[in-house]
Amino acid sequence: MWLPAQVVEPKSDEPRVSEIEFIEGSGLVDGSDLVLVIDDDPVVRDLMQRFLVKEGFQVQLAASGEIGLNMAKDLRPAAITLDVMMPGMDGWAVLTALKADPDLADIPVVMLTMVDEKNLGYALGASDYLTKPIERNRLITVLNKYRCHHPDCPVLLVEDDVLTREMMRRILEKEGWQVVEADNGRVALEKVAECRPEVILLDLMMPEMDGFQFLVQLRQDFHTLNIPVVVVTAMNLSDLERQQLNGSVTQILQKGLTAGKSCCGRSVIWWPPRSSRLRVVN
Repeated sequence: MWLPAQVVEPKSDEPRVSEIEFIEGSGLVDGSDLVLVIDDDPVVRDLMQRFLVKEGFQVQLAASGEIGLNMAKDLRPAAITLDVMMPGMDGWAVLTALKADPDLADIPVVMLTMVDEKNLGYALGASDYLTKPIERNRLITVLNKYRCHHPDCPVLLVEDDVLTREMMRRILEKEGWQVVEADNGRVALEKVAECRPEVILLDLMMPEMDGFQFLVQLRQDFHTLNIPVVVVTAMNLSDLERQQLNGSVTQILQKGLTAGKSCCGRSVIWWPPRSSRLRVVN
């Protein structure tokens, strides 16, 4: 099951567009083709609406995170495009709220963030999403989708908090997984090089090399590009933590990577729904 994000070269002076094609049982067909666009910039909202309508989608617009979250609850859209940098409730806060709501957690979310015009954006792929504190049943359910068909399936657990790492390791080992641990992204890359894991559990906020930096490195390597990554992050981030997270993403996306731009001068971070994977097609 694939959810390719395909970068299309622009013609003449047209902006580059990232075409998201949904190929799954509950995809955007018939009455399920509604996309909710959440962005505080009216110009971007207009551009996104025109682009999506042209591609055959129905579109609803929200000018803030708070409005968008309420509309998501009312409309249950097939997909959401979500700006990261917004006043008040930013994109990360909206994403956290969406994934914490069982009724909304399965909605595919495409995160949009500004990029330096001198650099091209890079699409970071996450196969799933967990929030802290970790719920045992949710963790098991997610990982069972990636379980291999031989005993002692290797899972790489990337987490800097010792207590959280120990708790997750016990759960995973009880379920029959062979756990390899790393306390930051740099160590995690070394572990991946030593032994390719079946799936990676990745904390976002870590010292030395955070989760976003790790994902950038992982997705640059052809041999590790398609390893499923389950993102684990705090459920309630402070405003300062969100600012730090936003700054980290912007900085990472401006390091001269060449996966192309998306619509409206923004790059795409794709957070797929459950039971899905991402492939970036160049």
